[in-house]
Amino acid sequence: MAVDSMAGYKILQAEKQGIYVLKFIGEIRLNLCSTLDNLVESITQDPDFKTVVIDLTETEIIDSTTLGLLAKIAMAAQKRSNFLPTMISTNPDITRIITSMGFDKIFIIVREPASRIEELEEIPVLRASEQQVRDKVLEAHRVLMGLNSRNREEFKNLVRALECEESG
Repeated sequence: MAVDSMAGYKILQAEKQGIYVLKFIGEIRLNLCSTLDNLVESITQDPDFKTVVIDLTETEIIDSTTLGLLAKIAMAAQKRSNFLPTMISTNPDITRIITSMGFDKIFIIVREPASRIEELEEIPVLRASEQQVRDKVLEAHRVLMGLNSRNREEFKNLVRALECEESG
């Protein structure tokens, strides 16, 4: 499960009986937002979907757009079943970011690595237009703003700017 040093990032996935495991390796940023949004859509459309485990143990950097998309899948999981999805984070910096964003309200946050995650398959990265990326960024940040007042305050200018670009 080595990280491709050329790319510097990977998303791995496994699914068993409606429980999805997503593992993020390396720098998970804006360039993966269309891939991740597509993945979130296909998972949440799966009639067997129950919940998700997000493994961030090998994540070096994660941006707010990605976090917004992860919040979206957490909310879908809560609607589908009464289980809070799980997020595994062993990196104190990543854990601090996700808890400051209010993820402890929508995920069970585990601070030790999962004992055995096998059969993960790599998700191919999708190409996206500038407009598609802007739409995903806007949607992800709207989701984050809905989590708590701190996020609302933090992202309101970005969302307003993106909305102005959209209409102008």
